[in-house]
Amino acid sequence: MSQRKFLLLGARGQVGTELRRSFADAGEVIACDRRQADLSQPEGLRELVREVRPDVILNAAAYTAVDRAESEPELAMTINATAPRVLAEEAAKTGALLVHYSTDYVFDGTKDGPWVETDATNPLSVYGKTKLAGERAIQEAGGTYLIFRTSWVFGPHGHNFLLTMLRLGKERPQLRIVDDQIGAPTSSAEIARATRAVLEEFTSAEGGIYHMTCSGQTSWYGFARAIFADAPAPEVLPIPSTEYPTPAKRPRNSVLSNEKLKATFGVALSDWQEALRQALKSL
Repeated sequence: MSQRKFLLLGARGQVGTELRRSFADAGEVIACDRRQADLSQPEGLRELVREVRPDVILNAAAYTAVDRAESEPELAMTINATAPRVLAEEAAKTGALLVHYSTDYVFDGTKDGPWVETDATNPLSVYGKTKLAGERAIQEAGGTYLIFRTSWVFGPHGHNFLLTMLRLGKERPQLRIVDDQIGAPTSSAEIARATRAVLEEFTSAEGGIYHMTCSGQTSWYGFARAIFADAPAPEVLPIPSTEYPTPAKRPRNSVLSNEKLKATFGVALSDWQEALRQALKSL
C-alpha cells in the first residue's frame, strides 16, 4: 500500500485505538477523538474533511450504548446515520474511500445459519435501526465505501463484555450470563489487522458491504466461561434471555458469514478463542 493520508475518527475507542496502531506506518494518520470530531454535531465534520483532504476516512466512531439508545433515539440517529451521511458526501466529492463499521444488530436473529450480506435486514432495536440507516446513507451518497459489519467487539480498551466480566468477576462470587444468544466475539485488534489487510489489496470496484468477524461461535455464557478459563473465577451460571430483560431486544443468532470477505480479499480473522487469548495477554 503506497503512503496515504488517513483521517481516523473515534481514535480513542476500542477499534480506533487498534486502527491507529495498525495504520501507523501506512502513511499520515490524523487521529481524532470526540474533542476534534464530534459526530453529534455532523455539520462540523464537513470542514474537517475539507481541511484534511484524506485519501481514506476510517470511521470507528459510533453511538454503541445499545440499551441507552432506546431512550436517546435522536442522538443515536445523529451519530450513527446523519454523521456517516456527511462523511460519505464529503468523501464522494473528493474521491476519498470511506471505511465504516456496522453491526450484526441490523438482523433480527431469526435465521438458523450464518447471515450473509444479501440477507434481508430487520433490526430489533433503536441501535440496530440507526446503524442500518447509516449503511443506507453511505450507499446513497454515491462515493466509494467499505462497510464492515462486525459483532460482539471486545478488547483491552473502551467498554466491552470482556472488561465488564473481568471487573464483575472481582466483585461478585456468582455471575448469571445469557446462554440463548449466539454470535462470534471479535477482537478490536483483529478488526484493525483485517482492515489493514483489505486496504492493501483494495480497488474501488470492490467497494460494498462485507461481514468481518472472528471465526467460530459461542453464547454470551460460553464467552464468559472462556474469559475465566485460566484465572480465578466466580461461579458462572447460564440463564435464558427472559431472566435478563433489557430495554433493547437482542438478536438470537448474530453469527455472520465471512465468506465474501475471504473470497474477495483473501482475508480471514482468527478464531475468537485465539483472539481472546491475545487480548487477555495484552491486559
